[in-house]
Amino acid sequence: MTSTSTPTVALTGVHKVFKLKKEVVTAVAGIDLTIDRGEIVAFLGPNGAGKTTTIDMILGLTEPTKGTVLIDGLNPRHAVEAGRVSAVLQTGGLLHDLTVKETLQAVASLHDLAPRRTPINIDAIIEKTGLQPILNRKVSKCSGGEQQRLKFALALLPDPDLLILDEPTAGMDVNARREFWATMRKDADSGRTIIFATHYLEEAEQFAQRTILVNRGKVIADGPTDHIRAIAAGRTVSSTIGKNPEQTLAAVQSLPETKSATLTHDRLTVTTTNSDALALELLTNHGATDLEISKPSLENAFVDLTNAASNTATTAENNTTPEQEAAR
Repeated sequence: MTSTSTPTVALTGVHKVFKLKKEVVTAVAGIDLTIDRGEIVAFLGPNGAGKTTTIDMILGLTEPTKGTVLIDGLNPRHAVEAGRVSAVLQTGGLLHDLTVKETLQAVASLHDLAPRRTPINIDAIIEKTGLQPILNRKVSKCSGGEQQRLKFALALLPDPDLLILDEPTAGMDVNARREFWATMRKDADSGRTIIFATHYLEEAEQFAQRTILVNRGKVIADGPTDHIRAIAAGRTVSSTIGKNPEQTLAAVQSLPETKSATLTHDRLTVTTTNSDALALELLTNHGATDLEISKPSLENAFVDLTNAASNTATTAENNTTPEQEAAR
């Protein structure tokens, strides 16, 4: 991997507009972003937020309508050709009639056609990704998790500076996920930059050092994952209410600190800005048992931030003057 102070990823003023038959769709509406060597970054957003289009531009699969994308200071396509960028995508990309070993050998031979910075060590990659037991198995006979591990091995063949992962642990069991992320941490420690998109928000919470959240084609939050998580409104208090749970629910909902409250059978769950006071109230006056207090999760922050951004955008659209609408 390259040793340079140049950012691994640099996006400046990036826009992407798609012209369809009856409308113009802005998928990315102005992203400025820098990601340095050795970072593990969760790249999150609701469906249609622009994250997939942004990743496609980083991979050189599409070009920005406006702005620049650089990988190690290079045009993305040149970076891919030089083996500095690899991706593990959720679907496609494997020939099912080949064995795992044949797949590795075939793709390695393609990389050998281009100038190499370092020789490819297939044996080391097989060991790193745990593929030894299934080398002679046809890809069609591999489970979803095993196919993901094979894609991961293929992505490591050129020893990339940047590794982009799309739902990387889909189909993996719990132990395989843990092993995968332990490998990712070691790679990041050695200087490899890792960007991953996932719907497993708890996975992003556990493994990402930094979280970037996009919505409506813009970055709406970017920072250490702990800081993003702390944006969520309040802590969650849950407890079992043995007597009169409906009355307890009504009492809790009337408190000014309560953000939300739900009752499932006799289990009360409350999001509040004063968890200590609520816990005392429930234990003292409502006979609460099995009480739990949990910190804000990344999922809470994700929902709060995307809802706030969508509400702001909707308000702005509703306040658009006829002159501004005509200028669009």
